[in-house]
Amino acid sequence: MALEKFRVDGKLAIVTGAGRGIGAATALALAEAGADIALTSRTAEQLEIVATQVRAMGRRAFVFPADINENEQMEAFVHAAIEALGGVDIVINNAGGTPPRPFTATSAGYLERSFHFNVTTAFVCTKAAVPTMLERGGGSVVNMTSAIGRLRDRGFVAYGTAKAAMTHMTRLLAADLAPKIRVNAIAIGSTATSALETVLTDDAIVSEMVAKTPLKRLGEPDDIAMGALYLASDAAGWITGKIIEIDGGLEEANLALNLPDV
Repeated sequence: MALEKFRVDGKLAIVTGAGRGIGAATALALAEAGADIALTSRTAEQLEIVATQVRAMGRRAFVFPADINENEQMEAFVHAAIEALGGVDIVINNAGGTPPRPFTATSAGYLERSFHFNVTTAFVCTKAAVPTMLERGGGSVVNMTSAIGRLRDRGFVAYGTAKAAMTHMTRLLAADLAPKIRVNAIAIGSTATSALETVLTDDAIVSEMVAKTPLKRLGEPDDIAMGALYLASDAAGWITGKIIEIDGGLEEANLALNLPDV
């Protein structure tokens, strides 16, 4: 009986940034638990690989390549997914990310682009999905935020500020959409994905990050996907407006960029 609470049989889920990494792992976890999946990212080939795996589990997969940084394309994805699957019950706002950059090299435009990619895209996706979710009786939204939204370190003023905004947007959306739609987030720690490879430039950096992480390893995409499945399922039916920290126990930043004093 307990395990049945984690099933999402017959649910319809949309996942952004679903071509690889955390997005792909989350899509596959939801499919294995019974959901049909709509997938979007920029790269069609990556999406088709994930879709093939979803279909091999006996679930439907809808692929919609798009640059969801463009609001119109994000809205088009959600509407096409609803038409293809027949609705939406679960929204996984996974797309996002901004490389670190020293403050003195961070322009107002860079900050605004980071905010748009990490916050506005999730807002637009959720806004487009909510009417259908309400028609179907409710649902669950899971936002992927970051540990750097609550921690501090040099070089993360754009990304960290955006993720802090996404974290609080999660709480505010939960208030707006209760009681029918639950909205939660996962604050992700350092996870071994292709996005992290931009800073994992040598073994010394990896060793330092592992040493500074209480659980002494980097996260894996499945670590995050399991949290997303929990929040999307009835097992988390009495949780909304909360931020689940899946970060290996971090209480301070574990990636020193060694930026000099200004």
